[in-house]
Amino acid sequence: MGQLFADSYVRVPWRAIVTSTRRRAVGTAQPLADRLALPIREDSRLDEMFWGDWQGLTKKEASLRDPVRYGQWREDPMIGPPAGESPADVSTRALAALDDLRARYDEGNVLLVSHKTVLRLLVCRLLNIDPRRYRACLDWPTGAVSILDIGPDHATVCCLADERHLFPQAAGDLVGEQNAGWGELDIDVVDDEPAGGDGALDFEITTDQGIDPMAGAMDGAVDPGGGA
Repeated sequence: MGQLFADSYVRVPWRAIVTSTRRRAVGTAQPLADRLALPIREDSRLDEMFWGDWQGLTKKEASLRDPVRYGQWREDPMIGPPAGESPADVSTRALAALDDLRARYDEGNVLLVSHKTVLRLLVCRLLNIDPRRYRACLDWPTGAVSILDIGPDHATVCCLADERHLFPQAAGDLVGEQNAGWGELDIDVVDDEPAGGDGALDFEITTDQGIDPMAGAMDGAVDPGGGA
């Protein structure tokens, strides 16, 4: 997926590449970084939400371990997982990372490579969407790209969760229709990916089932020599 993304987006005049600290995020950005000879900046504020007692569990396992809390979480995901990180805190740290980028880069294209929960919460904050609906109203397939034009006091969505770059026949031509055929990964984990650190379980699932960070392009921020 990282190679296909690089194939389709290598001609974009990127000014910086910023990822979470997770290996699956860095690995997704690496093909583009290599081809452009751009450094990858890692920011822990873009790391996936910590799922506490549910870390690495499937939805079924979480529901059996704590059926009451699991049912409450399904109704309102903003309560967060038991002993885990608050989604409100996740969106706050991710937005702080984005604000720092906007302050550092006054214009241009900045690539962010993060994770499903983080990016859905961040988009909700940017677009003033009720964060309680982040799981219900924002579908974010594996390896999808979103492009936002972010100004000083507003954000405009140019495209959301686009997958056309994942089809080799469409590489380099993102104008045509998207063909069917790229299936969703069938991993029934709590938030569709094993959240959190790069433990054995985390890396094993991403190796066996595919890389699961989401690439999001931010248009509007950047000092050419700023990335490090």
